[in-house]
Amino acid sequence: MATITLRGNPTRVDGTLPARGAAAPALCLTDAKLAEVGLDAYPGQRKVLNIVPSLDTPTCAQSTRHFNADAAALRDTVVLVVSADLPFGASRFCSVEGLDKVVTLSTFRHPEFLDDWGVRIADGPLRGLTARAVVVLDADNRVLHSELVPEIAQEPDYAAALAALR
Repeated sequence: MATITLRGNPTRVDGTLPARGAAAPALCLTDAKLAEVGLDAYPGQRKVLNIVPSLDTPTCAQSTRHFNADAAALRDTVVLVVSADLPFGASRFCSVEGLDKVVTLSTFRHPEFLDDWGVRIADGPLRGLTARAVVVLDADNRVLHSELVPEIAQEPDYAAALAALR
């Protein structure tokens, strides 16, 4: 369990984010074509998981834009934006914003992701959504970097996440 804040108000997050050096937990999420995908859908690629509550918030949208811009320069790397948004809405957001370097994945059919990855907001107005987090994996799905952002309205530490890939 961890405590983060939402606009300064303490908010509990159940579970523990995967730690540096650990094997990533398995995952199954829904992609834009409504297919179920796991980490094995990206063989030989490093992965940046930008985990956000919803793309329909300013901070989540900005972090997705930022990682989309960064992704163009990342070799053998895929940026996965994980949210509770329906795949249609996430695809529409990326289309409208011109974001073509990120892959959106939804937890809407897979609430177990929140517990398996330690990002379930357990109380407050966002209860049941994911906390804001970034997890960077190597090509073998070992954790290179993980950050549970301490304030939901705050952007993640982009520099630290990208440094893990160098």
